[in-house]
Amino acid sequence: MHKPAPTIGPVQTPLAFIARRWTPSPRILRRAALSAVVMSVLIIVTGGAVRLTGSGLGCDTWPKCTDDSLIVTPEQGYRGLIEFGNRMLTYVLSAAVGWAIVAARSTKPWRRGLTRWGWAQFWIVMSNAVIGGITVWMGLNPWTVAGHFLAANALLTVAVITWHRTGEGDTPARPRVPGPVRKLSWAITIVSGLLIVLGTTVTGAGKHAGDSSDVPRMPWDWTNAAHLHAIAAWAVCALAVAMWLVLRVVDAPDDTRARARDLLVVVLAQGVIGYVQYFTGVPELLVAAHMLGSSLMWIAVLRLALSLRERPLPTAEIPAQADPEPASV
Repeated sequence: MHKPAPTIGPVQTPLAFIARRWTPSPRILRRAALSAVVMSVLIIVTGGAVRLTGSGLGCDTWPKCTDDSLIVTPEQGYRGLIEFGNRMLTYVLSAAVGWAIVAARSTKPWRRGLTRWGWAQFWIVMSNAVIGGITVWMGLNPWTVAGHFLAANALLTVAVITWHRTGEGDTPARPRVPGPVRKLSWAITIVSGLLIVLGTTVTGAGKHAGDSSDVPRMPWDWTNAAHLHAIAAWAVCALAVAMWLVLRVVDAPDDTRARARDLLVVVLAQGVIGYVQYFTGVPELLVAAHMLGSSLMWIAVLRLALSLRERPLPTAEIPAQADPEPASV
């Protein structure tokens, strides 16, 4: 007798293996996506803490902390601990993004678009880790520092979109407000993005270089950069007020009006912090609060823009009931 030829079953990826055995609830899926948003904000704020404490070169090189040690050494002091701690936080961020990817892949039915948003976060994290390493190699060059910060905001953008998409379906988007209102939202988004970019020019020319040594700065006066940044902030504030008023006029949905209100509150608070830090000599604590406010403002901008359209979740069809049989006589 001839033995049957051995057969090899289809090879599954680890994600497909998990997906066959686990189906997350909508609440777990949303929490997984939210964890990536929270960690994206935290990595921005702690990255600012590294710079504000002069710990940007607390680890001498990358990916090691020193030429001879993978981790921080006692000789590097507290600045080395702060810089190394921020590097380790990247692994926590990666875990949060990984959880979001696994949860998105395991939904039934599989939402491929949502999974792609999760993988986009992963690749941004990896690329920004490389940018961070280049920043260390270049001695905290202000241009690479700015690029590192903007890449972190790109991650925050994708994380917020992923979080929002977990609460809606995969059908084509339908507008919830008239076209001119959506164009106003685009204006807010663009000017807010410009505001964040201009903020990097203030930082790049300012006093907080990220290290106690002589670190190069951007080639302009930071006061002029701060004034230009303030003009953009006033523009965002004016657009936010306009949006808040317009949404009331067009009788927009309550959640959309709430998003506009949230944006207005965050922008006003951010403006107050910005002016106070400018007139008090840019103290480290207020700069850190301003960086947190920047992330919260960007989240508010994105949530407002995303609330102007909808993708309804699919509803389960109710099976038709058979006509009752006539009663027997």
